[in-house]
Amino acid sequence: MTHRVGFVVFEGVTMLDVSGPSEVLHQAGRLAAPYELVLVSPEGGTVTTSAGLALTGTVRAADAGPVDTALVAGGDLLAERPIDDALLTTARDLTERARRVASVCTGAFVLGELGLLDGRRATTHWRHAATFARRYPRVRVEPDAIHIRDGRYVTSAGISAGIDLTLALVEDDHGAAVARDIARELVVFLQRPGGQSQFSTAITTPPARSDLLRTLIASVLADPGADHSLPAMAASAAVSPRHLTRLFTAELGITPARWVERVRLDRARQLLLEGHSVTSAAQHSGLGSDETLRRAFARHLDTTPTHYRRRFTTTGRPDQPGLTRTGPMH
Repeated sequence: MTHRVGFVVFEGVTMLDVSGPSEVLHQAGRLAAPYELVLVSPEGGTVTTSAGLALTGTVRAADAGPVDTALVAGGDLLAERPIDDALLTTARDLTERARRVASVCTGAFVLGELGLLDGRRATTHWRHAATFARRYPRVRVEPDAIHIRDGRYVTSAGISAGIDLTLALVEDDHGAAVARDIARELVVFLQRPGGQSQFSTAITTPPARSDLLRTLIASVLADPGADHSLPAMAASAAVSPRHLTRLFTAELGITPARWVERVRLDRARQLLLEGHSVTSAAQHSGLGSDETLRRAFARHLDTTPTHYRRRFTTTGRPDQPGLTRTGPMH
């Protein structure tokens, strides 16, 4: 049975917000049941994306026909200026007839403006999360999540998170195996679960000013499981342990040992999601023992490795209130 997905697009829409989810659904059609995609815009015809590329063949909402899922793409202009009435009317018409409603990035602003997220949990691009929370105070904004489901509404973080969101939707429709096969085909992270942070230690580490520290950081990120004790790193950088500690503290605001622990924790989380045991994740991440891994999880994530793996074994978060898959949506 064909599942129809209506993408709400507009002048200045972010290209990847449309193309990323579209490719996931195209691959799903090859592996499971087909998805029929229709681009819906206020005026129909051709829409120019923020990248200057054209999306042709869009239709007005009145001509879109029935849709099972309505997906509102994002664009910076949605957060930077009042949303056009014609776009709101288009989105309202499409979402009213859909059984499932989703947004990518700042597309959540459209759903928020329509009042559809009032009293619900939602997310958007981290850069616009504070603006979103101020503009829509009745929405429970979670700025650090990759995607969140609350009832029939699913919102996602910025740009590439639309791929994660769409993989989760496909998993709802066709199961985890299909979602995993698509992720492999697209060479993306196999399962980046919705409740995970939008950020990793590699991303949140500020750029180091010194070449010495930049080189050292790159070597740790490339192989977290190697010997990265303070003496070993200091010897590699040809400085004293005390001097290296001063550099880390001055430039990154953290000690070398605590930063390495966070990098290794990121790696351990990935290994657990890939199916490694707690012992294997501890060893291959460089944390060493099960107990060291448990202490790191407790300190930074306030959970255990076992609970974390159980919570994030699918692209959704089936045991988390407000993020559950609730079966058929009405």
